Amino acid sequence: MKREALVPIDEEIHALIGDQQTRVAAAPCLFPRPTKNPDGQAPISSSTYRLALYRWLERCNIRDAHGRPVHLTPHQWRHTLGTRLINRDVPQEVVRRILDHDSPQMTAHYARLHDSTVRRHWEAARKVDITGETVTVDPDGPLAEAAWAKQRLGRATQALPNGFCGLPVQQSCPHANACLTCPMFLTTDEFLPQHHEHRTQLLQIITAAEASGHTRLVEMNQQVLGNLDRIIDSLDESAASQEVADAS
Repeated sequence: MKREALVPIDEEIHALIGDQQTRVAAAPCLFPRPTKNPDGQAPISSSTYRLALYRWLERCNIRDAHGRPVHLTPHQWRHTLGTRLINRDVPQEVVRRILDHDSPQMTAHYARLHDSTVRRHWEAARKVDITGETVTVDPDGPLAEAAWAKQRLGRATQALPNGFCGLPVQQSCPHANACLTCPMFLTTDEFLPQHHEHRTQLLQIITAAEASGHTRLVEMNQQVLGNLDRIIDSLDESAASQEVADAS
């Protein structure tokens, strides 16, 4: 049974639809059948569109990274849209409504693809500890799967506002807000804005503590500030190197 589905579009698509409506002003459908349609009432069939796509791919000689002819189906446009939405952190329920899926299980397929994307970015990202030293995990090493499983769970259950806790999830942390002095703390350049904001707050706390003569409070926050400066310097250097590489 056919049903209506509402799909959001951007301004460019809206303009293209308007142009097509102008071209087929007399037809009641957006894409009328090009042949055997004297009154323009019949829409193009899915099989006609599919064959036209195949001819276009052959004529343009579209090939994959291995030089083989690319085979596409019209349904893959939906597949691409769903994957891109999930990879851009659009909530799964919103993606389900956009794709008009009957159940969340259908949309969950794209969420599984998202996990692969997150893992690829996590492995590629430069990770540093509280001393600013790079922390590496060999993605091809024997512990890669275990390391990713721990990080994946940690991102979901132990995510911090400025990084991630490397403590095994079976253990509880007895230290409140002591992450920047903890050897289990990890962070990446995606948290640079939070680190810079934290640094500004630390300087204000230190200034106020010095004015009040709270020596111990100054010492504690100076240690955190030193670690934070090393983290920021290391991540800024990494981000600058990446910008140069992208420009090249």
